[in-house]
Amino acid sequence: MKSPKRNHAAIALILPCLIALAIMRMAVTDGRAAISPGGLLPVPDGDRIQLIHADEWDYDEYVAPDAQRLSGNVQFLHRGMRLKCDSAVYFEQANAFKAFGHVVMTQGDTLSLTSERMAYYGDEQMAEARCDVVLTHRDQTLYTDSLNYDRLYKYAYFFDGGRLLEGDNVLTSDWGEYHTDTRQSTFVYEVRLTNPQFRIETDTLHYNTLDKWTIVRGPSWIFSDDNEIETSFARYNTATKQAQLFDRSVCHNRGSRMTGDSLYYNKETGIMEAFRNVEYQDSTSTSILTGDYAWYDEHTGEALAYGRALARDYSNGTDTLYVHADTLRMRSFDLGTDSVYRVLRGYFHARAYRTDVQAVADSLVYHSADRKLSLYRDPIVWSENRQIVGEEIHVYANDSTIDSVYVCQQAMLVEQVDSVHYNQVTGNLMRSYFEAGEMRLNCVDGNVYVANFPLEKDSIVLYQNYTETAKLRMYMRDKRMQRIWAPGSRGSFYVAALTPEEHRRLTGFAWFDYIRPLHKDDLFEWRPKRGGSELKPQVRHKAPVQTLGKQ
Repeated sequence: MKSPKRNHAAIALILPCLIALAIMRMAVTDGRAAISPGGLLPVPDGDRIQLIHADEWDYDEYVAPDAQRLSGNVQFLHRGMRLKCDSAVYFEQANAFKAFGHVVMTQGDTLSLTSERMAYYGDEQMAEARCDVVLTHRDQTLYTDSLNYDRLYKYAYFFDGGRLLEGDNVLTSDWGEYHTDTRQSTFVYEVRLTNPQFRIETDTLHYNTLDKWTIVRGPSWIFSDDNEIETSFARYNTATKQAQLFDRSVCHNRGSRMTGDSLYYNKETGIMEAFRNVEYQDSTSTSILTGDYAWYDEHTGEALAYGRALARDYSNGTDTLYVHADTLRMRSFDLGTDSVYRVLRGYFHARAYRTDVQAVADSLVYHSADRKLSLYRDPIVWSENRQIVGEEIHVYANDSTIDSVYVCQQAMLVEQVDSVHYNQVTGNLMRSYFEAGEMRLNCVDGNVYVANFPLEKDSIVLYQNYTETAKLRMYMRDKRMQRIWAPGSRGSFYVAALTPEEHRRLTGFAWFDYIRPLHKDDLFEWRPKRGGSELKPQVRHKAPVQTLGKQ
């Protein structure tokens, strides 16, 4: 039997070894410092970071009491996140680590984050990736040099320049953030979103990769083919090419420009709509269309406006033609050439103003190439002290003044001599020619009636000349009748005071000074003719329809 003293000595030698072995066994079984050259160990996933594998493990409590140095196929696991790297420093007490070399963080099969180095804090679930960072989430890939990823709130942000790729869209900025749950991203400073079909440059951009809507804030530009949009607040869909623009945005298209409090544009259809304080200017910068609402088709160059709609045409030199109607529709032709021209149509309550000519009608058409203004349905045209009415009136202008007037059916020219006397000419057709804004020749054909009060040298009216004829040519000079030609005519002279009333006022006479537009702002006030003074439509005789009977 061995001595008790020897037994005690053996126990004293073996006991430290058993304690060290127990400590190592505890380290393996609790999963915190497991070294498994043979493979991964099944470890529970909790709030603590789990060290899954490392080829080499080093620890020196005197150099770094809470730092475990790991190298070779290092792997960590934390709350559904798995990380692999070449080497790492694991801070077990702080529940954090720093990873180095080919760092790859994965979360399920939808998100991966790679970099050259990364610091991860388990309590905050925050990853700080640096150098050649690539974040991939579903079909979006973000490239940057410095990125922080907050797993708790599910968003990543970069602050040293970044580039987001999604299909054909490439988005770059100095600073940005991306939410992995809502797929919403925000980019700030020097933001640029490019695509083969468009380009956006802005100061602040919000982009949702699910619905493809982009929101821009601050000074922004959207470029697409021949289009350029200036805005400070807009929404743009990168998939449907639809734009919603606010804050007095401006849209340029082939030189044309449209501005409004709010604009809606569809690239696929080429349709643009603008609301409130709208202004459309054509490519030649000689026509402007304004109103409360405007519509524009970039494929046809057609624009429409209503709600205090007003068209301004500068093509006749310094004198501007203003046209108003309930609805104005303008069509541009030969866009992109030196022969571009426009046709403006206004219908219902149409009114026009220029310093030398004013007009009122139910509807009108203005042709800029022909410089022709056509008026329909109870039209009236004024020039100085003259008034012209008829079923249809066509006014032609030269560079600065009125050139001629053509009146079809029930034509009547009235010239005010004074507050009592009016020169009048009526007929079926009338053509008046002007020179330097003054009438030089008036030609009337068919059922012509004339009531004329010639002025004496002292501008006194002494008598009246009444004439009935089939044709009439009146030659004017210095606003006075110089001579008159009327073949086969019959007429009478009357002392002015003794003129019969039926000859003093021809049939259909009316002086519409209360309707005449006085200035451009007066165009918006519609004043109808007094009852009974409207033109009565004449029934035209139709040509007989010839038919070939069956034999």
